[in-house]
Amino acid sequence: MFKLAQNNTNARTEMIAGITTFLTMVYIVVVNPIILADAGVPFDQVFTATIIATIVGTLWMALSANYPIAIAPGMGLNAYFAYSVVGANENITYSTAFSAVFIAGILFVILSLTPFRKKLIEAIPSNLKHGITAGIGLFIAFIGLRLTGIVTSDPNNLVALGDLHSPSVVLALIGLAVTLVLMSLNVHGALFIGMVITAFIAYFTGQLSFTQGFFSLPSLPEGIIVANPFSAIGDVISHGLYTVVFSFLLVTIFDTTGTMIGVAQQAGLMKGNELPRARTALLADSAATTVGAMFGTSPTSAYIESSAGVAAGGRTGLTTLTVAILFGFTLFFSPLIGAVSGISAITAPALIIVGSLMMGAIAEINWKELDEAFPAFLVVLSMPLTSSIATGIALGFISYPLMKIAKGKWKEVHPFVYLFAVLFFIQLAFIGGH
Repeated sequence: MFKLAQNNTNARTEMIAGITTFLTMVYIVVVNPIILADAGVPFDQVFTATIIATIVGTLWMALSANYPIAIAPGMGLNAYFAYSVVGANENITYSTAFSAVFIAGILFVILSLTPFRKKLIEAIPSNLKHGITAGIGLFIAFIGLRLTGIVTSDPNNLVALGDLHSPSVVLALIGLAVTLVLMSLNVHGALFIGMVITAFIAYFTGQLSFTQGFFSLPSLPEGIIVANPFSAIGDVISHGLYTVVFSFLLVTIFDTTGTMIGVAQQAGLMKGNELPRARTALLADSAATTVGAMFGTSPTSAYIESSAGVAAGGRTGLTTLTVAILFGFTLFFSPLIGAVSGISAITAPALIIVGSLMMGAIAEINWKELDEAFPAFLVVLSMPLTSSIATGIALGFISYPLMKIAKGKWKEVHPFVYLFAVLFFIQLAFIGGH
């Protein structure tokens, strides 16, 4: 079924690779509920929904596409959901925002079945893609710094250094140092192990306690949040969430595609410039996004942490089947995860480090050409400063064609980019940014 011999691997290697991938990405079951809690979504709801979406996407990838690439709710997209969509708009509840995710998921399914997805990816300038990735990274790192109090708000300068003597800040800095040392030593699962060590320190210093025990049966206190596509469409139309849907769709498409190609190249699974079974692989992500929205989590994405499993020898879907099974077991540890996620200093180092890794995309931007560099710079600058990923994307798409026209290079711009620029301008100027 997994064609192990054809891929020069064996069951033991694949399962070890699966365990490695699981350890490197299991931090998401702790971090995702923390971020979405800021949008008001109950912890148990997000915890269970995160695992359901991860299992659906990863199982599909394992059984249908036969790739060692795991799927889970994406970092950056969860921050966008919590802070730019729900947090920035009093009249938008998290259930309304999940309707936007649901519609984005359905559109992603449709696009995954058509050649339009490929055209869309080719149309978006690569420097804007890199700028968006780097901008999201900076925004996530900023959230991590803010959650722990390492930086605080300041009336004169917007932000200032926090109290470095507070227990939360000290614990976060220790956790950051421990995790960075582990990552420097190339320890698989460094983010997760760093959390565990920080949690132990928090427990022995009296900052962490387990009043609810360690195990419980999975629960969904809100039940299924989005079930009817027509009411979801109604929510999107009545609240004018077109840009939100588009932003979810846009980031998910090229984030997932980029990650899949990167991991597939590392595993030697590419055939020239083409990814075999790309349509099936993308359906894994789009299906997981749609199912995740129904239960209560932000859009999913292919996880770059899958590269750790590939480095350990993973080449087939048996790796991802192992990941899905292990995530299934974590469903029963909600009280333990809930206690840990209640201490932001335990999870903030993961946010800061993931942010730094995403910032690596900034090196790919062509800084020598102003018409390419400035729109990307505007994206990176505006995301953390406006606390809005969508605003960053919008400013990038508006400024890019304007710069190209000014340089007399208007023919280089894909018609789609002009269309997006007009739509984003209308959104910012007349509807108001989300």
